[in-house]
Amino acid sequence: MARLGNLEREVMERVWSSTEPVTVREVHEALAQERDLAYTTVMTVLDRLAKKGVVQRVRDGRAYRYEAAAGKDQLVADLMREALDGAGNDANRAAALVRFVDQATPEETAALREALAELDVVVDPPRRRRTPRS
Repeated sequence: MARLGNLEREVMERVWSSTEPVTVREVHEALAQERDLAYTTVMTVLDRLAKKGVVQRVRDGRAYRYEAAAGKDQLVADLMREALDGAGNDANRAAALVRFVDQATPEETAALREALAELDVVVDPPRRRRTPRS
């Protein structure tokens, strides 16, 4: 998954915040309230995001509507995985993870602990003892 530029992130925030697929015009109108931006620029950004697989195009008459291919959490997780993969060998990956956790807030650390505990339950469920039938 490629990293998103500033404008791509702004466009994606609009896409993620919508409950339905959005048009270029809808995204442009929302962004144009905060900055001077050409309609064609937004159209180009959405086209690039579609080519990257970040959004999906849905035909709506002669135009397209765009929806996120995945949630923001999945995109961030993919970027984190990509960064970790770039760390190199196992020792570097472990060091990067330790530094990441060391910089986490107490709330983030608690969320990580909870997620790891849930994974442990799924990966290694407790074994049930067989009870003899009477």
